[in-house]
Order: sequence, then structure tokens, then C-alpha cells
Amino acid sequence: MSGKTSKTAAKVTKKTAAKPDTAEPTLLSGGNPQIPKGYGDAPVQAYIAAMPGWKSDVGRRLDALITRTVPDVHKAVKWNSPLYGMEGQDWFLGVHCFAKYIKVAFFRGTSLSPVPPGESKQKEVRYFHIHEEDRLDEAQLAAWVEQASQFPGERM
Repeated sequence: MSGKTSKTAAKVTKKTAAKPDTAEPTLLSGGNPQIPKGYGDAPVQAYIAAMPGWKSDVGRRLDALITRTVPDVHKAVKWNSPLYGMEGQDWFLGVHCFAKYIKVAFFRGTSLSPVPPGESKQKEVRYFHIHEEDRLDEAQLAAWVEQASQFPGERM
């Protein structure tokens, strides 16, 4: 999720859901699935299905936790990463696969309590890394997701 973001990008809005691509997705460096840009649940589910190995199960758990915690969440895949946001606001959370972990990015993470442990080059962004052997604290993740959904997110 690092890098500059466009100051002119549109806020999260209802858009036509992309139809899932039937072609086998390519895995980019670190095992991150290359999924076409799209809005809605279908491209996010395609990304999750393409996550390699143990990451797919964790991706399903994360998506279910986010949807359960914020039932009116909007979803998209942009820059080969699932994004979650609120209509009329920007994205508050993103997911990205790396070789040995999944990175959950909270775009206003410094506003969360407690602050997620992973630092970023971007002032307000904080990360939470999930490794294969980690035991997920779903209550803490849900608390962060709930809090994050209350803050204006990142324009992407």
C-alpha cells in the first residue's frame, strides 16, 4: 500500500460490480494475485480464491470478519489489492499478499486504539501482518475494523 496516492481520485461510490474473470490469475512477486480492477464483492472473492496456500483461508476469514463487522462495507480490487470502504468516504482498509505474510493496511491506523504495530512511511498508515503460524485475535481485528470504518479513509 505504499506509494503516493492520487489527490483527485474518486471517493467510494456504488459502481457496477465487475464480472469475475474465468482465466487463471497470475501470481506476482511474493505470491500476490494479479486480479483485474473491479468494484463489488466478485473481484474481492476472485482475489481471495487466488491467494496461494494458507493465505486463501485467512483471506476468507478476514473478508467475513470485515463484512460481519461493517455490513454496509463497499469492496473493490485496485492495484492488485482488495480495498474496503464506506459509500461517500474513501477506503479505510486494504489487504495485500507477500511471500511470508498477509499485510492488512489501516489507512488511518494512527487513529486506532490500540495502534496496529506495523509502521509505514506514510504518516497515518499502520499495518498488521499475519503469518501462517499466527493465531488471529479476531476480537482485536474486529475492533480495529469497526474503528477504521468510522474515519475518512485514503483516496485511491
